[in-house]
Amino acid sequence: MPMKFKELNLNDDILEAISYMGFDEATPVQEKAIPEILNNRDLIACAQTGTGKTAAFILPILNKIGGKEVNGVNTLIIVPTRELAIQIDQQIQGLAYFAPVNSIALYGGTDGSDWDQQKIALTTGTHFVVATPGKLMAHIDMGYVNFSELEHLILDEADRMLDMGFVDDIKKIIKFLPENRQTLMFSATMPPKIRKLTSSILKNPVELNFGLAKPAEGVLQAAYLCYEPNKAELVSWLIKDKPDYGSILIFCARKKKVAELARSLKKVEKNVEGISSDLEQSEREKVLLGFRARNTRILVATDVMSRGIDIKDIDLVINYDVPGDAEDYVHRVGRTARAKGTGVAISLVSPEDMEKLDRIEKLIESTVYKMPIPSELGNSPEWNPGIHRPKKNFKDKKRKFFKS
Repeated sequence: MPMKFKELNLNDDILEAISYMGFDEATPVQEKAIPEILNNRDLIACAQTGTGKTAAFILPILNKIGGKEVNGVNTLIIVPTRELAIQIDQQIQGLAYFAPVNSIALYGGTDGSDWDQQKIALTTGTHFVVATPGKLMAHIDMGYVNFSELEHLILDEADRMLDMGFVDDIKKIIKFLPENRQTLMFSATMPPKIRKLTSSILKNPVELNFGLAKPAEGVLQAAYLCYEPNKAELVSWLIKDKPDYGSILIFCARKKKVAELARSLKKVEKNVEGISSDLEQSEREKVLLGFRARNTRILVATDVMSRGIDIKDIDLVINYDVPGDAEDYVHRVGRTARAKGTGVAISLVSPEDMEKLDRIEKLIESTVYKMPIPSELGNSPEWNPGIHRPKKNFKDKKRKFFKS
């Protein structure tokens, strides 16, 4: 039986904000993590996107902070992308609606007009700072950042930050923080490099694991077997076939493909936007705002969006390209069926993609339902994940021989 938020020893202001946002029951990660954080324990949690992990660390810290004044930064949240920084900052503001709590997001890609405001927050104090590593290091290098009063450090999407090469920046940032602090780490996966980082920055942490690398139960997963030239037409057909789906997110592997597909879809659907790192930050925020408000029905995106967007009630996720990393599939699919909801995730699988889907099925320990494309759109290849597996060359065989 799911636990109610009112059973988690949170104060009335926070419970009122939670109720105002339409939530009543805690997700498993919230149910397990919130009491440990309230007890001031360091924590490492393996939780995928869509499990409610952001609220799992924001709520107890809001409860601990209350309405007390701050002389420096109280809580530092480090994240891999600007989209995630914006998302968490907005969630803090929503959950702290009835509490006098301040937060600020620090990320790159802006015109620099917000630098002075960020400097003031980092010197005079604020309750929450949500920052990407590079932007925060730029401020630290200027010599004025005040972390002397810091009580909480949170590393969110830790595996992603290490994959993006931020490990050195993170280690440098931690050197500027008080040793007497509570440290929380959230990661979708737990490879050895995360374990190594954990041992150096957390003290006797509680470890929680929540269904590593498995799509949410509410996601209906399916795959169309098709050839690459048929994908764009297939997407148009899927969209026409689902007029009642008000929010559709499509993932492509490359920026160029995002732009091409968005242009193609605009011929049959007006409310289409593409988003990638080719856009200025202000443009990206405008596009996300339109999608969040459902003024934009279809958003075509690169993988930068797979972990950096928190939009409720996405009806359909389409993998135009099957991701090469099986774990990225979980994050893409996790954009739908969030927080116990339901949704549909469809992958377009060419012969070159079949081995990737095969690896995904092994990771999630389930079979994705496969079907041919409609006959009027063309022929479908047979499912054969081994057909495009790279052949080992002589050097590979020689290396294996000497290792044996």
